[in-house]
Amino acid sequence: MVIHTAFAPEQNAQLATALEKSRRQQLSLLDALQLAERWSAAGQFALSAELYKTWTAFNDQSPLLHLAFFNYSVTLKQLGDTAGAVNALKAALKAQPMMGQAHINLGRTYEDSGLGAQAIQQWRSYVDSTAEITPDKSVHRLMALQHIGRVMEGAGLLEDAENALWQAIELRPDKPEAGQHWISVRQHQCKWPVVQGSEYVTKRQMLDSISPLPLACYADDPLYQMAKAFRYFKMLAGRPDAAHLNKPVPRKKVGTGQRLRIGYVSSDLRDHAVGFALSEVLELHDKASVEVYAYYIGEPRTNDATQNRMKAVIDVWRDITPLSDLDAAKQIMADEIDILIDVNGYTKLARTKIFSYRPAPVIVNFCGYPGTMASPVHQYIIADEQIIPPGNELYYTEKVLHIPCNQPVDRKRAIGARPTRTEAGLPENAFVFACFNGMQKITAPVFARWMAILTATPGSILWLLGGSDIVNQRLRDLAKSAGVDPARIYFASKVANPNHLARIAIADLFLDTFPYGAHSTASDALTMGLPVLTLPGKGFASRFCSSIVKSAGIPELICASPEDYVRKAVALANDKTELARIRTSLQAQRDTCALRDIPRLVRRLEELYWQMQGERERGDTPVPDLSNMEMYYEIGSEVMMTEVEFEDEAAYRKRYRDRISAWHDFHPVPTDTRLWT
Repeated sequence: MVIHTAFAPEQNAQLATALEKSRRQQLSLLDALQLAERWSAAGQFALSAELYKTWTAFNDQSPLLHLAFFNYSVTLKQLGDTAGAVNALKAALKAQPMMGQAHINLGRTYEDSGLGAQAIQQWRSYVDSTAEITPDKSVHRLMALQHIGRVMEGAGLLEDAENALWQAIELRPDKPEAGQHWISVRQHQCKWPVVQGSEYVTKRQMLDSISPLPLACYADDPLYQMAKAFRYFKMLAGRPDAAHLNKPVPRKKVGTGQRLRIGYVSSDLRDHAVGFALSEVLELHDKASVEVYAYYIGEPRTNDATQNRMKAVIDVWRDITPLSDLDAAKQIMADEIDILIDVNGYTKLARTKIFSYRPAPVIVNFCGYPGTMASPVHQYIIADEQIIPPGNELYYTEKVLHIPCNQPVDRKRAIGARPTRTEAGLPENAFVFACFNGMQKITAPVFARWMAILTATPGSILWLLGGSDIVNQRLRDLAKSAGVDPARIYFASKVANPNHLARIAIADLFLDTFPYGAHSTASDALTMGLPVLTLPGKGFASRFCSSIVKSAGIPELICASPEDYVRKAVALANDKTELARIRTSLQAQRDTCALRDIPRLVRRLEELYWQMQGERERGDTPVPDLSNMEMYYEIGSEVMMTEVEFEDEAAYRKRYRDRISAWHDFHPVPTDTRLWT
């Protein structure tokens, strides 16, 4: 590496002295590290690199040579010299073959260079060499196993990911990182039971590791979901350094004629379900009333039609992906945003810590995440009355505000040519039950209900969105075990979105999942004229689909119980007249129903934004209610161990109240605004 630099005279003098001492082996590594760290802190990485290069060249007999090469690699990475960083890490490992952090960083560097297989091989070599575990090796062995699992999961190698992650779990069952990925991997493979323990890991430890989104696929328990989100926020974001905590003062906007400045933060402002949902919303915002900023935190996109469409109508687009959480928050502060919308919640690529700095006077949970954030900084949640009906506000720490329908749709979506059933690989005359939800939403009880429906409707088939060949075969085997011919299970391959929309219409009835139902998938089905049968529960994720079905004008397809779900599915398969009536009704209301009335939705959103602004200016902004969260978490963990799939509201609340009362008998529980009033 050749470094061309122009430094201040005193820096050149310092460097020259340090290099000469290094050549004479008169500069200790500690002194070298202190100098390099001082220069790096000032952004003078080239100075540090030059010092490390010389020190390692002339001190190759030092027992600390591996540390010098490791720090040299970090500096080279900061300079953008990836090849140099790889060589320095290899030199560190040559000097000290069991240096765990060097193995970890070398694998990460390979991964960042697009060499996933080489990264896994690097980490695997360290795992294999640390089979005889010692305390000093356990930390890096754990990191290596977690990285192997993460990269394999991202590559779709779910079985291999599961195995690596399980090794990490049994190594340190008290660490949640591997467990949360392991549970998600099993959900995507339809491996039931999803949560289980072993001789070394308790089921409670596994429940502690599950993250909020997979939890919503696992159980309909909104109190436990809320308490889990509370813990998750503390783990992800926590309390920021007091020196950086913003105390935003609201700007006077109400009645002044000034526009309200709205900021949407999301990794999904692109060709993605959330991007499709928000496209027309952003186009229809009244620019005389609001000024719209978008803060993109996702992967780089080129020629992304949805993102380009958004950029064309948004006042200010900022890609803050490269910024640190603090710098991103400072950018939002500098932009003087009045209302900041967290579109990600606890989903993939979320940057939750940005919000912990309170970069805007008002922070809102909306659109991308099906549940409460249970954080001290999210003050409002926007939903509709079907998802959060009156009386269910107790499951949310934010103040609940209502819109007509929680699922915005894009009425301009491109739709391909409708295929025939033969072209889609389906039998022409069978009754086609369909579900295009992700595999992770299918649970053992849901699949059992589907098998009961197929058993009661001879000649019908089930059409699912396919997973891997292994997962598809697993479901066929499970069907056979339930007495259903596995040939009646069909799998749809991945196709471009316009073609997927077109093929939806050739099915007869969409069967929703529980407890995490269809979201945009349901609105797509209804848009294409396919009726959706759904079973709502108590929590956000389990009630979302019923909101869409109701907003589309066919509330008769909202079921009261699992038994009602099976009964209605069988009845509709046997009553073509009734099913035709529903399809005709659906089509007749298509362009007038609440689901597709996006102008009304946007007007209501803007009313709510101004309501929030008014409350903030008056000092009436709600404070999130986080009382008794640890108690609800502990009791929720007990409730979860009983594995009740479906329960009505009264029975569910009674179970919690009974357990709270038992707690209170042992030690007084402070009253709260939920169940202990």
